[in-house]
Amino acid sequence: MISQKTKYAIKALMALADEVAAGGNALTIEEIAQRSGAPKRFLEHIMLELRNAGYVGSRRGRAGGYVLIKRPNEISIGELLRQVDGPIAPLPCLSRRSYQRCEDCTDEATCRLRRMFGQVFWSYLLLIESLTLEDLVAEGGLPEMSVV
Repeated sequence: MISQKTKYAIKALMALADEVAAGGNALTIEEIAQRSGAPKRFLEHIMLELRNAGYVGSRRGRAGGYVLIKRPNEISIGELLRQVDGPIAPLPCLSRRSYQRCEDCTDEATCRLRRMFGQVFWSYLLLIESLTLEDLVAEGGLPEMSVV
């Protein structure tokens, strides 16, 4: 599951992307909090992380606030998940960036857990890596999914 922090980060970026699409300017932290439903105090820390990661910029002054500095189609949801929450692999031996051998594994080549979760994770990666912020804010959005 993604963390609440990541949900707030995505919602904040969606609010900024919507503002860009409407031809607007910078949004204050209060405006982002109102539009995203994120608590202002928590959002301040998230916006600082997003700024340090190069997703948003900040402007000072009367018309100040936060703005997207990347286009929505350049913001990968997979990268954003990793940036905010860290590795997204279900097992440490499947992580591309934070690989660690599982402590209780004697042979990765024959590990049935690794093979099964690897197949599931690969399918997940194909989807999540293909999504961008633009996909989330586009007219019509993503196709509906049935939840089982």
